[in-house]
Amino acid sequence: MHSATLSLLLRPRVRRVALLLLALVLACMSATLWAHGVNENDRAFIEGASGVNIIPYIYLGAKHMVTGYDHLLFLAGVVFFLYRLKDIGAYVTLFAIGHSTTLLLGVIFDMRANPFIIDAIIGLSVVYKAIDNLDGFRTWFGVSPNPKAAVLIFGFFHGFGLATKLQELTLAKDGMIPNLISFNIGVEMGQFMALTVILLLMNLWRMSDSFRRSGILANAALMTAGFVLIGYQLAGYFTQGA
Repeated sequence: MHSATLSLLLRPRVRRVALLLLALVLACMSATLWAHGVNENDRAFIEGASGVNIIPYIYLGAKHMVTGYDHLLFLAGVVFFLYRLKDIGAYVTLFAIGHSTTLLLGVIFDMRANPFIIDAIIGLSVVYKAIDNLDGFRTWFGVSPNPKAAVLIFGFFHGFGLATKLQELTLAKDGMIPNLISFNIGVEMGQFMALTVILLLMNLWRMSDSFRRSGILANAALMTAGFVLIGYQLAGYFTQGA
């Protein structure tokens, strides 16, 4: 992080603003923290349903993405400094390719991993993107990861995280593939809806003169939120999943 950025973050008034932004981020997370999994009603439907159920699975996929605080934080970081629709479309497409691939293949071929570890890596993706937005890699190490490759790779982990949620349930073999495709379509629809809201709010924010300065603070808060996600998942791993 540049010395100018560090001096900015150390100012008392700026620290208070940063803490406020962090509190807002964590408040948004806490509202959905326990809803990120599959609730009892949805679980009962999935485990009791058989055959092809396209519309319900589209709804479930969209619902999961909209309440997926970790996916939304990562997406917000990805588009934070993207201004052209062409660039936004390219990055979001790479993310969609990544998470669609591992979501479908993970469930169909029963590729399993500890869900706490996968979700911790998803938290790491939020940290990565915040550091990248602050140009931390170039400042600290003199190099910067390829941003498009990173979004694709982390997309694989985000999709695997979705797969682990479905693998916790007993999915009927009858109609499983059409239902999974429908779920994935719902995820894409939910992502589009959430991204639309994020971009609208972001564009309003960009109109303010303080966007650059407050953007530094917001990404610092985003980074902290990512570390909180990592800590939460690792705590779950050592207490429940190890």
